[in-house]
Amino acid sequence: MTSLRFKAIEKLNKPTSESNGSDFRITKIFNENVFTLQTARSYLSEEAYKSLVASVKSGKRIDRGMGNSIAQGLRLWAEEKGVTHFTHWFQPLNGLSAEKHDSFFTILSDGTPLEDFDGGALIQQEPDASSFPSGGLRATFEARGYTAWDPSSPAFIMEIGNGKTLCVPTIFVSYTGESLDAKTPLLKALAFLDKAAVDVCQYFDKNISKVNATLGWEQEYFVVDAGLASARPDLLLTGRTLVGHSPAKGQQLEDHYFGAIPERVYAYMRDFEKEAYKLGIPLRTRHNEVAPAQFECAPIYEETNLAVDHNTLLMDIMTRVAKRHGLIVLLHEKPFAGINGSGKHNNWSMSTDTGVNLLAPGKTPKTNLMFLTFFVNTIKAVHDYAEILRASIASAGNDHRLGANEAPPAIISIFIGKFLTDVLKQIETRVGDKFDEQDEAMLKLDIHRSIPELMLDNTDRNRTSPFAFTGNKFEFRAVGSSANCANAMTTLNTVMADTLRKFKIEVDALIEKGEKKEVAIMQTIQHYIVQSKSVLFEGDGYSDDWEKEAKKRGLPNVKTTPQALDAYHSEKTKKLFVDNGIFLLPEIEARHEIMLEEYIKKIQIEARVLGDLASTFVIPSALKYQNLISDNIRGLKESGISEKLYANQIQILNKIGEHIQIISDNVEQMIEERKKANNVSNTRERALLYCEKIKDKYFGTIRYHIDKLELMVDDSFWSLPKYRELLFLR
Repeated sequence: MTSLRFKAIEKLNKPTSESNGSDFRITKIFNENVFTLQTARSYLSEEAYKSLVASVKSGKRIDRGMGNSIAQGLRLWAEEKGVTHFTHWFQPLNGLSAEKHDSFFTILSDGTPLEDFDGGALIQQEPDASSFPSGGLRATFEARGYTAWDPSSPAFIMEIGNGKTLCVPTIFVSYTGESLDAKTPLLKALAFLDKAAVDVCQYFDKNISKVNATLGWEQEYFVVDAGLASARPDLLLTGRTLVGHSPAKGQQLEDHYFGAIPERVYAYMRDFEKEAYKLGIPLRTRHNEVAPAQFECAPIYEETNLAVDHNTLLMDIMTRVAKRHGLIVLLHEKPFAGINGSGKHNNWSMSTDTGVNLLAPGKTPKTNLMFLTFFVNTIKAVHDYAEILRASIASAGNDHRLGANEAPPAIISIFIGKFLTDVLKQIETRVGDKFDEQDEAMLKLDIHRSIPELMLDNTDRNRTSPFAFTGNKFEFRAVGSSANCANAMTTLNTVMADTLRKFKIEVDALIEKGEKKEVAIMQTIQHYIVQSKSVLFEGDGYSDDWEKEAKKRGLPNVKTTPQALDAYHSEKTKKLFVDNGIFLLPEIEARHEIMLEEYIKKIQIEARVLGDLASTFVIPSALKYQNLISDNIRGLKESGISEKLYANQIQILNKIGEHIQIISDNVEQMIEERKKANNVSNTRERALLYCEKIKDKYFGTIRYHIDKLELMVDDSFWSLPKYRELLFLR
């Protein structure tokens, strides 16, 4: 047994130790490596501190002179913690984070060495803009781009091994001013929502002067042994298994969900959580997910910009820390066929500076006009902009997950629960009526007298809904596990703000005509309910009946990424983003091009890896086993034994030959289709060819026959680790 597979299996028997064995209190290390406002007070002058606070809380620009003072304070704090280098930490359009490290070290003109960090270095840096995805905004000879400090997200110290680096969160723009990152449009969308929501809040409370969008993401992921994963080129290069037969035992016993966490994974969880707490990431929950080897973590809700930064950071931390434990974390939406994939549910709401959650119904949601206003506006926003919301979560990985039995379908719909459905129906038909107050419904748990009574929520939960109301927030369940939340949050907050802006225009117009404010609001709410009720669905989103019903309602059902991304080309989308100052038109076109290119490259890589696996792993293993059977048949025949006694071996030999032939033919044909697709200049057409003529046409067929061979070939001949080995950590 000399293959990587068997070497990895042998290593699994060796014990592993937990690197953070000592106990610790989270509160003692939380924000330890973050330059919080509380920390800043100790390192900045009064004037510099006030300038930073004003920038963080009110978005006021920090001038370069004050930047010098803040930079010096940052450097002193960082140096006390052993930091020698700093970087502008940004999120380019490749879905990852980026950083270029510079030292505090410099030399004066007289040769004197000096540690320095000035305001210019803090506020602005210049990475190469042509080396990141730009969708044509930057050419190779147009390399200049800028990163600019985002004070609303605090600086932090990243520890990697024995090294420590001061990271300054920034935006990333081209020399000509176009955004080349995920953060810039997100900040614009949040500012847009703030203004639109405050304007509407003024109908109800004049003391409200700011509204923040809040986000609580749920990160699902798989963990597999690094040794076994290293023997799987598909896992290493694509993040998912392109071949592999389902094991006899998968998730059918439902014994993994919320089960006891395996000790090895538990040690890993504690380790990455500790790193996260130091960086101020408020993780709260950890548990086993439905599929074997699948897990989840989730934080306390935060302001959206910070939450997005924290999720991006956490994915990096999880990936890095896994290596310490001899593990690999898989963030792909569908690493394994036949079992659940992974999502990143985005729990979204809005909160005011007076402490009100605008999506919290309270005890009497029927008479809570402010709640109903924001609740119905959210429904209207999702209804009107379903296509661009679908596009915002589109990716090659998410295409495998959407519509499967653990994820919502590609049809964008909203679940709000029976009670609120009834409320909206009453409003729709009886505007101006006095609604009865909701009685507190109590659910009595007749299990043990020590268990208290629990108040029954106004809504159930619907796991099949891509956008579900869960009591005081909406859960955007369709976001993929590997995605940067910024894309979905930019879109959601923009469509919500645009809807609120239009809502205020309509209400003000009615007031000007002489309607009372409350009546004008209720009439507009009723109008919105009538217009958007087709997006509400309370049933099983997995059912074929819903797909038929959705078609009758005129709801879009776009199942693949190339088609979903067409939304970025619509006049409606361009008007939404351009008129509201979120994107320039070239930025929208560039993003469409970048996302199509990313899709093409991912399918292209998968196709090449699949062909390589078939040609250099699977077929050679099958041929060796085929030769063994052939030799055995020859020996039996020469010994004079009746052919009836080895007819089964002949049948197996023929079956293996058939599978090999079909795999070989399809791989060859797939290569030819790739060549044709690569010669197509139009990016959208090329993406469609990769989707329909390569992925859809060949991936499934090649995999089917490879998986059949896995069941037939002697285990000792099969060099690829199998699902039963990958999914059940020891």
